Amino acid sequence: MNAAPVVLHRSRAPGLYYGWIVLLVAAAAMVGTLPGRTQGLGLITEPLIADLRISRVRFAELNFWATMLGSVGAIGVGQAIDRFGSRVVLTLVTVALALVVCAMSQTSSFAALAVWITLTRGLGQSALSVVSIAMVGHWFVRRIDAAMAVYSVVMSIGFMLAFPLVGSLVQQWGWRGAWLAVGCSLLSLLAPLSAALVRRGPESRGLLPDGDTVAAAVQMAVSGTNAAHGVVWTEALLTRVFWVFAAGTALYGLVASGIGLFNESILAQRGFSAQTYYETLVVTALTALAGNFLGGWLATRVPLGRLMAMSLFVLAAGLAALPHVSTHAQVLIWAIAMGLGGGLVMVLFFSVWPRVFGRRHLGRIQGAAQALTVLASAVGPLLLAWCVEWTGSYTMMFRVLAGVIAIVGGMALFTSDRSGEST
Repeated sequence: MNAAPVVLHRSRAPGLYYGWIVLLVAAAAMVGTLPGRTQGLGLITEPLIADLRISRVRFAELNFWATMLGSVGAIGVGQAIDRFGSRVVLTLVTVALALVVCAMSQTSSFAALAVWITLTRGLGQSALSVVSIAMVGHWFVRRIDAAMAVYSVVMSIGFMLAFPLVGSLVQQWGWRGAWLAVGCSLLSLLAPLSAALVRRGPESRGLLPDGDTVAAAVQMAVSGTNAAHGVVWTEALLTRVFWVFAAGTALYGLVASGIGLFNESILAQRGFSAQTYYETLVVTALTALAGNFLGGWLATRVPLGRLMAMSLFVLAAGLAALPHVSTHAQVLIWAIAMGLGGGLVMVLFFSVWPRVFGRRHLGRIQGAAQALTVLASAVGPLLLAWCVEWTGSYTMMFRVLAGVIAIVGGMALFTSDRSGEST
């Protein structure tokens, strides 16, 4: 496949490359997905099911179908990004999510709750996540690994601040007051930032991707790595590298969603308080930050397949150990392992698609991968709820998932990060 012709421009003014500003907004947008994520919903799960008198299994089933239906947003938004640009899509999705979260805070029936959770999944976990990741991929090509590492770090810091803040609001104001505050924050902070600062891509400002010089762009064109060059999304879905990385991140999403939704209950079975649950959220966020740094540094030195295998093996070990934790120190060690593994997976998921497949259909490729992750995250809580109902414990499911993740990790060891490998 021949590289598309390059239109060369110099920066209009010296200084900071505008892509870094877009990256910061993108990271803020990912933090804004919190009410649509299982970990965010996990912050209000216990008071919510007590308030509305919903059984754990019924709530898990609601979450399953809401997430399944919401995954459609990941596919449709990718095409919208490719057609209309990031600023329009990000602003509209943020406003819609904010209004839905505010409405959810006032719900009083199971049917209404089902509608609002479905919409938060579609707009937050699916649509807003895809827009956020694609924004960085549109502005960075040659330096995508470094950009995604910075993005992951900023995002992790944001979640590290958001989780205890929202958790504190839940304890002080109840889940309804906390959720209303989250919705108002999205509407008053993230939506205006999106409209004011985000641009479609570097070409829209007369810039080159990565802030490169004309000479660097010429070299990119000669080597066939032009930013406009890329794989058609239907071809990408036929490659082994797509499915291995998509499966790896989907399994991480399955585990993270299952534990995230019922983490307080899981730790309670091991004899730990709700305070320990909130501590693990902070520890996991901190170590995920370390995993982001480590992943960004290793991504330029180690094949991505090996890094994916490493992260999945760490996650598998953490799952296998969870049923045996019995002291506060062991809980913290488990949280550290899960954070490191998750931080590595996060960087890989963000950086592999533009690096391997280019920017041509980046929105649709990332949308397909995100849809798989969302589908898996729908299954995770339901599997754990069924397991605890049938056996009285989460242990058996943790062991099964640890084995499956280890197998996919083994497959990743032998996967090259080249788009030419077909399935």
